[in-house]
Amino acid sequence: MAYRNKTFVSFASEDIVQYRLMRAWRENKHIEFDFHDAHDLNTALDTSQPDTIRRRLRERLANTKQDVLLVGDDTRAVAGRPSRFLYYEVEVIARLALPVVFANLNGSRVVQSGRLPQRLVAQYTMSVSFQPTIIKYALDDFVARYDSEKAAKASPHHYKSSVYTDLGL
Repeated sequence: MAYRNKTFVSFASEDIVQYRLMRAWRENKHIEFDFHDAHDLNTALDTSQPDTIRRRLRERLANTKQDVLLVGDDTRAVAGRPSRFLYYEVEVIARLALPVVFANLNGSRVVQSGRLPQRLVAQYTMSVSFQPTIIKYALDDFVARYDSEKAAKASPHHYKSSVYTDLGL
């Protein structure tokens, strides 16, 4: 298997503003948040054909170590529509068994199963609030433990409130 060191950020197009905010966090020297964005690779232009975009998404995900999936009001519905690219991303993520950190855009710190893509509800995942500190923590902590725990802990999880307290949140 190829070395994977990138983070893929999945989101419904309705939530692109929050994705751009994550990129801004990464660029802000006052916020300790960094990730190697898989979206920076193999750019697919808006004018590309759907098959080309799907191929490039598959290539990006194949070189991805982990996924952050932004969970907004429309995520579950969009991820359930085969005509949307998020549907395809979720299918590839599930097939590759990538670790997924769900970032709840509404600030919730717990699993919100009714908002998650149905295809990923039975997998070992971690739900966190949409804040750079806890997302970074999950990418470092959860992803490091993922391979050894995924069989025993299949289903969505979240951190106890003490983890947020310890991180100053």
